[in-house]
Amino acid sequence: MSLTLKEQEILAKIHVGSENDPAQPEYPPYAPMFPATTTTRLHVPGFTNLWIKNENENLTGTHKDRMAWEIIVTYRNLLISKQRGVLEYLPAMSIISSGSAAVAIQNLLSAYELPALRVLVDFRLDPRIYQSLKKTGCLIYQTDLSTKPLSSTEILELTDNQQGFDITSSDALDPSTRFYDWLSYEILNNNPEYCFIPFGTGHLYENILNVAKKEVLGRSHDPRFSGSIEIVRNCNFYGATTNNAQSKANKLYSPHLPFARFDQQWIRTYRAAGFCGVKSDVHLVEEVFIDQALSLAQVQGIQGEASGLAGLALLLQFQDLIPKNSKIVIVNTGKTKLVDYDE
Repeated sequence: MSLTLKEQEILAKIHVGSENDPAQPEYPPYAPMFPATTTTRLHVPGFTNLWIKNENENLTGTHKDRMAWEIIVTYRNLLISKQRGVLEYLPAMSIISSGSAAVAIQNLLSAYELPALRVLVDFRLDPRIYQSLKKTGCLIYQTDLSTKPLSSTEILELTDNQQGFDITSSDALDPSTRFYDWLSYEILNNNPEYCFIPFGTGHLYENILNVAKKEVLGRSHDPRFSGSIEIVRNCNFYGATTNNAQSKANKLYSPHLPFARFDQQWIRTYRAAGFCGVKSDVHLVEEVFIDQALSLAQVQGIQGEASGLAGLALLLQFQDLIPKNSKIVIVNTGKTKLVDYDE
């Protein structure tokens, strides 16, 4: 079935640069550049070589904008498939979200006039976030997310999208290798000896370590990589998460997280094989250090929320165990810019 005139116009608007050429980056969509966000000095007493990756500079304020762009690239592939007669219509996407991912994805779906995102939220979601999602253009469905982990089939049923696709847990979209591959290279090119990363779904943490593995093993290196293999193989990657339902870092919490997707055998294998440092692991961050991280960020003018600054909180939690002159990169995944709405 051929494309409608409107679909032809949409397809023409989606310009994808190279998948791995730093001279022709594909992101951000309106002004591609590599790196897409800055890495700047961070000042914490006692540490001499501390840096922060500022993902708050993205379109809607978080690293989820990078994932959103990959969804647009997926739609480009779907449009081409429809043009070839494989699809009869353009499917909608569904996702479980607490706000950040849905805002980022719907922002680009609206910009490219693609089908609205169907968002499954917990019925306890902050009304302010609910209304913001609604105003952004999302189609919202509520349920109790605390009862059990949901399969893709169940997510599609609950969002009245049985013929669509689920973003939440679909490995077909390659979330652990594709959503944040450019970001992973931007981080690793800083040659960190320690890297602190918020861990919610785990996609970002897994992307970074999968890129590290690829470069450590590679006979020919990705052109985006300009770091040191020896430093990468010894870098300790600390994931910061929570199992506290009342935590300020609420975007890192799920009744079925932490470690719902995180496999201790997986990280043990990566450590043993020399793909990362021997201290690499995911840890529960304590609330007192989240408070300290928020205060420190505010003093230094860093835009972020508790979940996005969980890596900084974890550094503070482990600061007595980290060599003070080590090269350390904190990933600030940012703070969502919610759409204002009328009360």
